[in-house]
Formats: sequence, structure tokens, C-alpha cells
Amino acid sequence: MKMLINVPETVVADALRGMAAAHPDLAVDVENRVIVRRDAPVAGQVALVSGGGSGHEPLHGGFVGPGMLSAACPGEVFTSPVPDQMVRAAAAVDSGAGVLFVVKNYTGDVLNFDMAAELAEDEGVQVAKVLVNDDVAVTDSLFTAGRRGTGATLFVEKLAGAAAAEGRPLEQVESIARRVNENSRSFGVALSAVTTPAKGSPTFDLPAGELELGIGIHGEPGRERRPMMTSGEIADFAVNAILEDMSPHNPVLVLVNGMGATPLLELYGFNAEVQRVLAERGVAVVRTLVGNYVTSLDMAGASVTLCQVDEDMLRLWDAPVRTPALRWGM
Repeated sequence: MKMLINVPETVVADALRGMAAAHPDLAVDVENRVIVRRDAPVAGQVALVSGGGSGHEPLHGGFVGPGMLSAACPGEVFTSPVPDQMVRAAAAVDSGAGVLFVVKNYTGDVLNFDMAAELAEDEGVQVAKVLVNDDVAVTDSLFTAGRRGTGATLFVEKLAGAAAAEGRPLEQVESIARRVNENSRSFGVALSAVTTPAKGSPTFDLPAGELELGIGIHGEPGRERRPMMTSGEIADFAVNAILEDMSPHNPVLVLVNGMGATPLLELYGFNAEVQRVLAERGVAVVRTLVGNYVTSLDMAGASVTLCQVDEDMLRLWDAPVRTPALRWGM
């Protein structure tokens, strides 16, 4: 496989150096693998820290900035960051108002963030944790006990980040984050396998003419494989899988997310089909975001995430945000 890299061993460090050059409003510690908004700590504000394996960009480093994350900790490709990174990040961004850890439900992430929370509290930092587990495709997988954390991570980080920017206390920011997760569901589809720099070839076999329904963001197996389907058929399957698990009584935010190698032309066409299914099912849509936000390196495919929102949650979504990957209102 052809890749725009030097050697696999330096791919994360090289990317962090490039990120630092592109975004001077971020403080990027390449050696210690921590990305921090340069104005941190912000007096009186709860800080948000998240992280996970590299390869899902712009998650999480691309979401660091005013109105969203205070810091992010990138691990090696598809590998959890270590507790030292998270402790360093918490210390860098804590203003005394406390720190919220946003953790996707993958075993390594959960264990390391738990350990980091204990270490940070030993150093006098007040820490709360929120687990994101929005994927309805499968329960338990190669990387998780329970449901996987996927696209809802963006919604959690955006709404909780906006609540923190308003100066809400830690318990309220944590409550918003939990409410977002509880009201979010996701489902993903792979059209091709993912290739990691270390392996240099597809990590699983997905024959030509087939797709995998319910894939995870590391290439974990989904519900089933089928012959290739149309965009409309995939939207029917994905949205119906979500709505079997939730019955929205409020309007929803919609994220149509690319897995990394799917062009926007296809994603917008897929979004048209997602919107059709939601309209047929009587689900009101108040906001839609389309693009590559929670990716899996070079995997072709897409995921759908729905989050039902009340007026306060919608206002937090619309609140100003300025990060490398998400920005409006500023």
C-alpha cells in the first residue's frame, strides 16, 4: 500500500509536528504526546480532556480549542494513550474548576483514563469522567466490553465544551455530557478494510462486492456482511438499526460521518438518503453535520449518529466553537 509517510515508527510524531506548524493557537508537545489550547488554563472554566489512539483524525486533537476540548492525548495508531499523558494534560489545563475526562468505551482507554483520574486527584485535580458508548451495532467486541464509543464523542465534546465555556460547574458539565451520550446512537458501515502504517496491508478481509454492516472504527466486525447495497438501502438499514434502539421524542442532531476514504460527494448523497428515512419515520431534524470527523485511517464507509436534543442542548450545539476541525460563531 502507498502511504504519505516516512516510516511507520514516526507517523504519529510527524503528524503532531505538522499539526503544530498548521495551528499556532495550539500548544503541541510532540515528545509527551499532548495537545493543549494555548490559552489554557482558562480561569473559572471546567477543562475537558479526551484522547485515544491515532488514526481517527480529526478526533481528538482536531477538536481542541475554545468551545470544545481543552486538551487531547493521542496514542499510537489504534492504541490507547498512557496515563502519564492524561495526567500531564489535566495539570496543564486545570484552572481549579475541575477537569472532565471524555472516554470512548474501549478497554485500554477506560483502564488508562481511570488510572489517570486517580493520579490526577492525588495531585489535587478534581476529575469527573464520562463514558461514551453510543454504537448500537454490537454489544462487546474485540476492543470493548459493552457498546463501542463512536460518533457521539463529537456531540459530547461539543455540548459539554460549550457548557464549560459558559462557566457552568463541573457537576453540570458532567451532567450535560452524560445526557448527550444517553440520547445518542450510532451505526457504521464499511465498504473497504482499513490499512495501518505498521501492517501496510488491509487488517481484515472484505471481498470486492461486499460491505460490512455495523463495523467499528478499528475495523472490528459488525453485525453481518452483505453484497454491496445502494446508498438508499444502506441508509434504511443504518437508520432503522438506530431507531430500533431509540424512539426520539425530541428533534435530533444528525452526524453523517465519513470513515476516512469516502468522498464528500458520496457522503452528501448518503445524507440525502438518511434524511429521507428520518422523514419517513417522523423524526424531526434540527441540525446536520456532514464530513470526516471520527475516521478509521483509509477505510471507505460512513456512520450515522443521532442525538435527540432539548432547547438547552441545541443552544449548546449552536454556541461558538473554534477548533481546527469544527468552528462557527467566532
